[in-house]
Amino acid sequence: MGVRILTQETPNPNAMKFILNFDVKREGKVTFTEPAQCTNVPLAKYLLETENVTQIHFFENVITVTQNGNSPWEQLGAKVEVVISENITAHDIEFVAEAEKKRSNLSPELIKIEEILDRTIRPGLQSDGGDVQVLSLERNILSIHYEGACGSCPSATAGTLNAIEGILQDEYDADIQVIAV
Repeated sequence: MGVRILTQETPNPNAMKFILNFDVKREGKVTFTEPAQCTNVPLAKYLLETENVTQIHFFENVITVTQNGNSPWEQLGAKVEVVISENITAHDIEFVAEAEKKRSNLSPELIKIEEILDRTIRPGLQSDGGDVQVLSLERNILSIHYEGACGSCPSATAGTLNAIEGILQDEYDADIQVIAV
């Protein structure tokens, strides 16, 4: 079976979703911003080495590519599709990135927050080609990092951040504050 790729715009003009008829990640999701982060994931490494590509996000059968804004999507998208087509059959969908290993060692508080985000916020972000990573909870300040298309999207830093904080104040702790780093 040959690879089929459907492209889809995201709310972020610098990010594009590439939806494949192959899985790219069997479980979880991961974002890469540097080739050195993906030495065991050649497909991600090759995509990050593509001129003007700044971030790659893998989730199920979707690769979200973020660029620096210096390439028209018609040209960059064609290059991305070639890299995907040439490398997808050798790609290991079972890989586990270092960032994913950290989630298994979370405190009970962060596990509860992750469960709330999984149920309320993540489905919308993931449908737009992005996600949110919980970094830390110190006192009542939750630090998060946007991934994929959300990483450089203007609406993530305002509306989405307020929505995350509001949901967590309703369902977790009325005094929690959320900051994006």
